[in-house]
Amino acid sequence: MSTESIAWPSTTAESRSFVDHLHEWVATVDHKRLGILYIAYALVFLVIGGIEATVIRIQLIRPHNDFVSPQVFNRMFTMHGTTMIFFVVMPILFGFANYLIPLMIGARDMAFPRLNAFSFWMTAFGGLLLYFSLVGANGLYGAGNAPDVGWFAYAPLTSQTFSLGHSTDFWTLSLLVSGFGSIGTAINIVATVLCMRCPGMMLAKMPLFAWLNLVMAGLVILAVSPLTAAQIMLLVDRYLGGHFFDTQGGRLRGDLDAFLLDFRTSRSLRPCPSRLRLRLRNHSGVLTQADLRLPGHGRGHRRDRVRQHERMGPPHVHGWYGLGR
Repeated sequence: MSTESIAWPSTTAESRSFVDHLHEWVATVDHKRLGILYIAYALVFLVIGGIEATVIRIQLIRPHNDFVSPQVFNRMFTMHGTTMIFFVVMPILFGFANYLIPLMIGARDMAFPRLNAFSFWMTAFGGLLLYFSLVGANGLYGAGNAPDVGWFAYAPLTSQTFSLGHSTDFWTLSLLVSGFGSIGTAINIVATVLCMRCPGMMLAKMPLFAWLNLVMAGLVILAVSPLTAAQIMLLVDRYLGGHFFDTQGGRLRGDLDAFLLDFRTSRSLRPCPSRLRLRLRNHSGVLTQADLRLPGHGRGHRRDRVRQHERMGPPHVHGWYGLGR
């Protein structure tokens, strides 16, 4: 019997460099890794937004506090709101959706893996662009400052007259870029849920988490698309002489009649104010915070204003015909 020893080949894996690992994560299209990147990205900006919130709360801890100046407070308020909504809440939702939805519905990956990676890096670049305003808002040779128009950026605060320098431009471009990323991810989620389910999994048998993310993705498409278009309009106003948000030439109309009741291209498209009031009464809870005017034929706005106490609560509380009597 032979007693010769057998030499086994070495199974020790060669250690790869940090650059190789970094390249794998940067160039990945795997939904799990992109989900982890989304969540890590959101947690980093959560820390930044928490620091800004701490500054805001310290300033408001007592009256006449001078912890920060009014200008710095406006900047902290703008950066905190924008960060928490667009760079914390939405990315962390997208992160869990990217990681879990393909596993729940039996898909190998998202419907569009490269679009998934592109959307993440667009969102990441948007957040970095927003905070680059701290050093580049006034150009390469001046002291930069963060946007101070509020995270809602109402007109005319965003005009060149009231917002000098390029801080508002950084805010607009960051939301524009991240908006493209959010829309791409939302479309990817919708396509994955509707087209990539495993055989036998009907919509009625789909997990609740997948349903929630399908609805969330639809809401993102409906909400972020007009917001992204508004950022383009704002850039046109600031640099190409547009008048989308120009309040100098007249009143910026935000009432419902500017969008619905004054749409009179034909008689068949003209809405009936009384019927519209009845529909709005049935859903008056939506109008609790609304300043809604429903002009009738030959009557002014004052009589048909929806009063605060009449639009509070469901129909069985304030009555079906409590409006406009």
